[in-house]
Amino acid sequence: MFDVLPGTGLVLPHRAGVLRFGMSEQESQWAVSTLADVRETWICQTGWAFTASYEGLELLVYGDTTDRLGRTDRDRHGLAAVHLHRYEERPTGPSAVPLVLHDVDLFGYPATEVLAALEPGPHIGVRLPPGQAPGSYLAEVRLSIV
Repeated sequence: MFDVLPGTGLVLPHRAGVLRFGMSEQESQWAVSTLADVRETWICQTGWAFTASYEGLELLVYGDTTDRLGRTDRDRHGLAAVHLHRYEERPTGPSAVPLVLHDVDLFGYPATEVLAALEPGPHIGVRLPPGQAPGSYLAEVRLSIV
């Protein structure tokens, strides 16, 4: 089970640790590599990025982001964001591994039920995709430093 810690990061399954915003690239890769193979990737305006696949989910992790003028904000050093995507573009059922926010499995129930259970929101640094069709499940969740 992944456990979202709004404004802090993401607890990884199987006691692999916590991805905390501000962690270095090496610390972040080390934590995730206990679960899955880490593959470096590139994202515009970031200092580093990597992906990993785990039980039907893809994690995109990146840090050391810059603003539009190319300046690095002092609050953006280290881990800045984690995006969790399901392999299915339009999932029709629960994920094999839970992604939990405030005791609600974000990938375990239809999106309308998840969004209703999480009201009144907002949840610091947690972005859920808007406009979900009835009966559909969430395909992604984005976590970021505040």
